[in-house]
Amino acid sequence: MSAKDATIKDIASRAGVSYATVSRALNGKYGVKPSTRERVLGVARRLGYRPNVIARGLVTRRTMTIGLIVPDIKNPFFPEVAGGVEDAAREAGYGVLLCNSNWQKVSERQYVALLAGRRVEGIIMAPISSTEEPLDDRVPTSFPVVYVSNTPRTTARSYVVIDNARGGLLATKHLLDAGRTPVAFIGSRESSGDERFEGYRRALEDHGVAYDERFVRLGDMKQASGYRLFGQMIEDGDRPRAVFAENDLMALGCMQAARERGFRVPEDIAIIGFDDIPFASFPEVQLTTIRQPTYDMGRMAVDILLACVARSPGWREARQVVLKPQLVVRRTA
Repeated sequence: MSAKDATIKDIASRAGVSYATVSRALNGKYGVKPSTRERVLGVARRLGYRPNVIARGLVTRRTMTIGLIVPDIKNPFFPEVAGGVEDAAREAGYGVLLCNSNWQKVSERQYVALLAGRRVEGIIMAPISSTEEPLDDRVPTSFPVVYVSNTPRTTARSYVVIDNARGGLLATKHLLDAGRTPVAFIGSRESSGDERFEGYRRALEDHGVAYDERFVRLGDMKQASGYRLFGQMIEDGDRPRAVFAENDLMALGCMQAARERGFRVPEDIAIIGFDDIPFASFPEVQLTTIRQPTYDMGRMAVDILLACVARSPGWREARQVVLKPQLVVRRTA
């Protein structure tokens, strides 16, 4: 008999027990003698039995899948997070449905509705905004959701994030301690940018440096935006001696714009990013940056989500984890 053809009925017949006993034995439930369980499992192995996951889901109303929503799959930071999510989910017997909102709030909400419609057992998401909750009243508070990388400030849900304000302070302080003034901020006000900007402002204040809005330029979180914003700053005649970019992609764009205009990095302009994506350590880049434990963040988010799933429905206890950032000093600053 092939694995494809083997059924619970066949196992029950060979083992001399009822269908219900086979089901309890295969699913590790109580009410089955150890000797009977071993006999059932032995028959199942000899027959090459494979459970029908779809049929099981129809009976148990479980899909053994979770959703993952990220804002930019092209940013190397988010595939690192996704890798942690996928590995942890697979080890727990879950599959992952990945959605890319592409920094569009409408898409983000549509994907939440899509995943809920697919009956995923929970959602992990890196939300676009740190000021707006991306879940509307169609998603009950009891539905398992864990934010990762960023979180709305007033949320009561679980999350795993870095201390973004502390990271912004560390980056700016490193530049100011080296005597680099003025320090520019190239970033956005979406995602975690406002918190990193807070850290930038705090470092200026701590060092007695006056805030100058000429050295703050805001766009989106992509490399092209960093290139454009820093180029505009230079063309406007506002030349900083250092730049803190909100993420590594924007920092790479700033580096390109500086070098195209004949500036040396770091001799003329020092540059620091945020995230420590794989490109940052390349020999030709050597970007000084703030490191996030991206892979571990993904794994932690799954652990929290599945703990919530196991206690649903109605499980309301939130776990809110804030990790410490780490300054990684390389050649650019």
